[in-house]
Amino acid sequence: MKELKDLKFVPHWVSHLGCLEGCLKYLGINVSTPWLYGATGHAFVINIAKDVCPSGPTAWRTHMLFELARNIGARIDGLFVPKEDKDFSKKLEAAWRFTRESIDAGQPCYGWQIGDIADFYVIYGYDDIGYYYKGYFKEDGDGPKPWDKIGQMFLEMYSVRRVDPADNVTTVKQAFQNVLKHSKNPKDWIFHPNYKSGIEGFNAWIEALESGTAVTFGNAYNAVVWAECRKFGVDFLLETSNCLGEKTMPLFKVAIEHYNISAKRLAKVSKLYPFSKDLTMDPVRVDDKSRKAAETLRAARDAEADGLQVLAKIVDCL
Repeated sequence: MKELKDLKFVPHWVSHLGCLEGCLKYLGINVSTPWLYGATGHAFVINIAKDVCPSGPTAWRTHMLFELARNIGARIDGLFVPKEDKDFSKKLEAAWRFTRESIDAGQPCYGWQIGDIADFYVIYGYDDIGYYYKGYFKEDGDGPKPWDKIGQMFLEMYSVRRVDPADNVTTVKQAFQNVLKHSKNPKDWIFHPNYKSGIEGFNAWIEALESGTAVTFGNAYNAVVWAECRKFGVDFLLETSNCLGEKTMPLFKVAIEHYNISAKRLAKVSKLYPFSKDLTMDPVRVDDKSRKAAETLRAARDAEADGLQVLAKIVDCL
């Protein structure tokens, strides 16, 4: 067995960033968790399915994460292949070869659904059979997962290596530019018509709660994921406001106010509907609790609409 012994999964609700943070730590790239969430833009985005399916947080093309990760000193390379690809079996073999070569070169890896659940896992080693991995419910490691038995829906496999990071102004400006693009439902990122980002995403969530079409598991999962993002988003704004000079400080102060409202409201929705892996895909009952959650989401949506306008002003100033 070949392994990277100190590679760990960092348990965040956004498992993609939990894997990436583990890879960064392994490579000695020292950034705070809020900086990771904010600099990659993830702290300020949202993606909601029409029925608030639990796939929302991961069912979008994450170009911006890969591009923006360079600004914090990480280059991400890899493969994304849908199951229906005519050469899928060859792509599985290519991913197997790619991962072994990366680990041999000391580059940590992560991939989609290496374990039993539809989530991201770090890959800390391999043997003749397959991958050794860590993730939720497998924090201490598991494997080998046969290399040709992954990719139930699609194949994602990535490696991470060090590069020179960008300066703070470039990092913040490009992050906010990507957040603003993401909020406008770009078809190359939000690729399925049943999913909506930005303010439209909040509206879809509110409508699903009010109509009784929001699934229980997905409603709770989305709430805890996006609440985590906004919490780290506020922390990122606080961290950033102190390193970009006095010119933008008043704008950051206003942005912090708006996103702090959103963070608290999303946390309130998560408290109303706490997440458990035992929740079902049955619809959320329309009652006083769901109406309260919808009202709370409206407050978060309105704060985010104002917050996005402030992020645009900050971009113009940088």
